[in-house]
Amino acid sequence: MELKKRDFVFCFLVVFGFWASASAWLTADGVNPEVKALMDIKETLIDPHGVLNWDTNAVDPCSWAMITCSHDKFVISLAAPSQGFSGTISRSIGNLTRLQTLLLPNNNISGPIPFELGKLQKIDTIDLSDNLLTGEIPSSLAELKSLHYLRLNNNSLTGAIPLSLVNMTWLRFLDLSFNNLSGPVPRLLAKTLNILGNPMICATGKEPECNGTTPMPLSFSTNNSQSLQPPVKSKSHKVALAFGTSLACICLLIVGFGFFLWWRQKHSQQIFFDVNEQHHEEVCLGNLRRFQFRELQSATNNFSSKNILGKGGFGNVYKGYLQDGSIVAVKRLKDGNAIGGEIQFQTEVEMISLAVHRNLLRLYGFCITPSEKLLVYPYMSNGSVASRLKAKPSLDWGTRKRIALGAARGLLYLHEQCDPKIIHRDVKAANILLDDYCEAVVGDFGLAKLLDHRDSHVTTAVRGTVGHIAPEYLSTGQSSEKTDVFGFGILLLELITGQRALEFGKAANQKGAMLDWVKKIHQEKKLELLVDKDLKNNYDRIELEEMVQVALLCTQYLPSHRPKMSEVVRMLEGDGLAEKWEASQRAEATRCRANEFSSSERYSDLTDDSSLLVQAMELSGPR
Repeated sequence: MELKKRDFVFCFLVVFGFWASASAWLTADGVNPEVKALMDIKETLIDPHGVLNWDTNAVDPCSWAMITCSHDKFVISLAAPSQGFSGTISRSIGNLTRLQTLLLPNNNISGPIPFELGKLQKIDTIDLSDNLLTGEIPSSLAELKSLHYLRLNNNSLTGAIPLSLVNMTWLRFLDLSFNNLSGPVPRLLAKTLNILGNPMICATGKEPECNGTTPMPLSFSTNNSQSLQPPVKSKSHKVALAFGTSLACICLLIVGFGFFLWWRQKHSQQIFFDVNEQHHEEVCLGNLRRFQFRELQSATNNFSSKNILGKGGFGNVYKGYLQDGSIVAVKRLKDGNAIGGEIQFQTEVEMISLAVHRNLLRLYGFCITPSEKLLVYPYMSNGSVASRLKAKPSLDWGTRKRIALGAARGLLYLHEQCDPKIIHRDVKAANILLDDYCEAVVGDFGLAKLLDHRDSHVTTAVRGTVGHIAPEYLSTGQSSEKTDVFGFGILLLELITGQRALEFGKAANQKGAMLDWVKKIHQEKKLELLVDKDLKNNYDRIELEEMVQVALLCTQYLPSHRPKMSEVVRMLEGDGLAEKWEASQRAEATRCRANEFSSSERYSDLTDDSSLLVQAMELSGPR
C-alpha cells in the first residue's frame, strides 16, 4: 500500500512538473503564443510551393520547416530564403520574443517592414534583402541591443535613414544599398556600411559616404542660426589654444601608435583571414560562432576515435556534445598550417556563410589557432545517403524520391539563386546528409569554387570521386554547373540501385561503369534489374522510369545537352520530362546518323586512365 502511495505521488509530481513547464509557454486557453504568431506570419505570406508545413493545432513548432528552436523549445530562428514567397510580413512577428535570426532574403515579399521588429530584443541577424519591401525603415530597429547584422538592400524602401540608428554603436554590418532612400545621412557607426544605389543619396556612387568601413560625416543642412560665427577671441588666446591642441594631437598619435604596435605583436598569430575588414564581416555574417579549441576538445572527448563520423582527404569529422546539450559534428582539418588546409578552411567558411537554404548544410561556427582549423556543423542524425543505402531497414521508395528532390533544390540554389553562384564539384551520396526527418541536406563545400557571372567554367586540377566525375572534367579539368548536374545524375542512379558508383561492378552481370550498365539495361527495357533488391516490389514502375530518364538526361556526354538544375527540379516534380526526353531522343538519333557522340560512347573509356584516377580519388569519401 505504501509503495502504491509513493508511486502515485511520483506520477503526480511528474505530471505537475510537465504542466508547470508547459504553462510557462501556453496561454490560458492552451495555445502556444509562438504557434499563433507563426500562423499569423504564414497567413500573410503567399507560399507558392507549400513549403510551410505549419499546423495551427500543434503545441510545439520546433519540428516545422524553416524553424529552429532552443533546447527549452523557444523559436530562435526563422530562415526561409529563396522560397518564392510573396505577400507581407505579419506584425505578429514581434511576438517571437526569443528570435535570434530572421532570414527571408531573395523572395518577393512586399509591404512595409513591421514596426514590431523592435520588440525582438534577442535578435542578432536580420536579412530581408532582395525583396519588394516599401515604406520607411522603422526607427524601432534602434531598440535592438543585440542586433549585429542588418541587410535591407535591394528593396524599394523610401524616406530618410532614421536618426535613431546613430545610437546603434554595436552594429557590425549594415547594408541599405539599392533602395530609394533620401538624405541626410546620419553618422552611422556600423563597422561595414553600404548605402550605394540610393539615387537621392548616392547619385554617382562616388560620394564618400556611399560605401565604406569608417563612420561617415554628417550631411545635415545647417540654417543661419546654426552657422553663427563664434565670439572673437584675443590673438594670444588663439595661439595658446592652437599650441595646446597640437600638443594634444601629437600625444594622442604617439599613444595610438604604441597601442597599435602592442596589439599587432599580441595578435600576430591570431589573424583569421588576410583580407579587409568588410570581407571579414561578410565571412562572419550568418551568426557564426567562434569556438575555443578547448571547448571542442572537450565536446569530442579529446577527439576520440570512438567519436569519428567520417574520414576524408582534409581531415576527420567527430561527433561532439556542447555544454548546452546540443550535438554537433566537428570537422578537424589535417595539417592546419598547410596551404591546402588554409584554402579549404577559407572556402568552406565563405561558401556556407553565403549559401543559406533548407537543403544546404548550415555552419554553426569555426575555430582557428596557430596549429588547428576546425568547422562546427549541426549533427545529422541519419548520416549520409551513402551510409543509409547500406543500412537496415532500407530507405523506402518515397523517401528516396524526397531525397532526390531535396538535393536537387539545394544544388539549384547554389547554381542559380546564390550570388556569386557556386559549383559543388563533388556531388555524390556520401555528401548528401539526412536530418531527423530524412530530408536531404547538401554538405561538404570543400571542393566548391565561386563562379563569377562573367565566367562559364572554372579550370582546376581534377578533384572529385571516381564514377561521379563528368567526362569533360576528366579530360580537360574544366568544371561548370553541368559538372554538378552529371554528378547528380549518378546520385539518382545510386538511389535507384542502392549501390555506390565507386563500388559498382562486383556483380557478375555488371561490366564497366554504372552509367554504361544503366544505359544498356534501359535500352533492353529491363529496368526492374536496376532497382535495389531491398525494395523488392515496393516501388512505382512509372516513377522508376521517370527517374531513370532524368538520370540519363543529366549524364549526357556533352555538357550543353544536360539540363540546368532548375529544369531537373521541375522534371522531378512532374513537369516537362516527357518533352525533354523526346527532344533528347530525337537529338540522339540525329547524332547516331551523323556518326557523332552516341549512346555507345562509353564513360568507362575515360575512367580507365589511371593517372586521372589517382587525382580523382584524392579527395573521395565522405568529409
